[in-house]
Amino acid sequence: MSQTSGFIIAAPASGSGKTVVTLGLLRHLASLGHAVASAKAGPDYIDPAFHAAAGGRQCLNLDSWAMREETLSAVAAGLSRDADIVVCEGVMGLFDGAFVKPGDHSKSKGGSTADLSGLTGWPVVLVIDARAQAESAAAVLKGFAEYRPEVEVAGVIFNRVGGDRHAEILRRACAQSSPGIAVLGCLPRAKGLNLPERHLGLVQAVEHPDLEGFVEAAKALVAEHLDIDRLLELARPLKLEAGADMGASPLAPIGQRIAVAFDEAFAFSYATVIEGWRHAGAEITLFSPLQDEAPAAAADAVYLPGGYPELHAGRLSSASHFLDGLRASANAGAAVFGECGGYMVLGRGLVDADGARHAMAGLLALETSFAEPKLHLGYRRLQASGVGPLGQSGTAFRGHEFHYAQVVEEDGQQGGALFQAADAEGNDLGPVGLVNGKVAGSFIHLIDRE
Repeated sequence: MSQTSGFIIAAPASGSGKTVVTLGLLRHLASLGHAVASAKAGPDYIDPAFHAAAGGRQCLNLDSWAMREETLSAVAAGLSRDADIVVCEGVMGLFDGAFVKPGDHSKSKGGSTADLSGLTGWPVVLVIDARAQAESAAAVLKGFAEYRPEVEVAGVIFNRVGGDRHAEILRRACAQSSPGIAVLGCLPRAKGLNLPERHLGLVQAVEHPDLEGFVEAAKALVAEHLDIDRLLELARPLKLEAGADMGASPLAPIGQRIAVAFDEAFAFSYATVIEGWRHAGAEITLFSPLQDEAPAAAADAVYLPGGYPELHAGRLSSASHFLDGLRASANAGAAVFGECGGYMVLGRGLVDADGARHAMAGLLALETSFAEPKLHLGYRRLQASGVGPLGQSGTAFRGHEFHYAQVVEEDGQQGGALFQAADAEGNDLGPVGLVNGKVAGSFIHLIDRE
């Protein structure tokens, strides 16, 4: 391939096996000598870490709803540097995303995998779980291929196939109903290739008991049962054109020297945001609250991303060096910004799933609880309510919310709300988050500015 090409691994629904297929392909293609880059469609922090472990390169998110087209173009083009193939994993089902009026896909801004395929020009390879169907799987394939004709479904991989007879029925049915779609292989049911899950999705890659063994097993599966040469023939060059400035800077830096919390409790940061800060000239240092490390004393900004602080609340509460250092940074005038889990840690207390309360940093008038979890999920449109670490009043952003925490207390008397929020359809959600001087946070993960 003289020009970097790509394809998207998608599925009719979550749980079809697209992550396992993607990980196996990343490892196998790299072992064949390909320079492989990877991407993840939509708002996801956990899958990209698995991609990085499998392919040896940082995985980047591509989000057609939350990213401006110039951001999406720059990130997608950046993936092509020093790579000859891009493997992108879809999100949820192929057409699932923010609500778009039926038949109105002219701007491809619904955030779905199909929208991303339309924008990038990368064809879709559909992974269909065939364990409870035979010829009916061909009808699923045909329906998905014809639902939006501008989205190219170029190939199909059948997963959890019962045996040779089952595979033959699948291949024959697809040859009759969708002769233009390549059947790339039939993966048999394989023990030990289910990734463990918890309330926000997969258990993190760093917590997997045998990640290397898992990835190698996935590699062996796809190497034996997929037509890799035919798959590579289906890949297409990126049709988006990036501007002269190839670096993506979704958010303005919150400081010149930014200390970023990063460990098992604070792993939910977007590489595009961190690298965007670097591209804009900021210096980034990392520290681990779980190891009781404080932000760098020279930092003029501290970023606490989301993650799983609720699983480590006791340990964080007793991490005096971290908490004292965080308070010292705030008292010294540093900008301190927390998202989701980081926002909860900036509060006064966090109640875990067992009902035990753990004291947190106390920099915001916030109490949160997991004693009675409730799902909060969806894309968000945001406007800054006042001047703060993120910019001037009225600055607009797009982001995503996904958590199970309940707010026990959220007192905005200190400095008011951080944002005025709306959902993807424009419905008003009112004020969200808190500001206290140069300390601010909310449950929203920011992805890009408007």
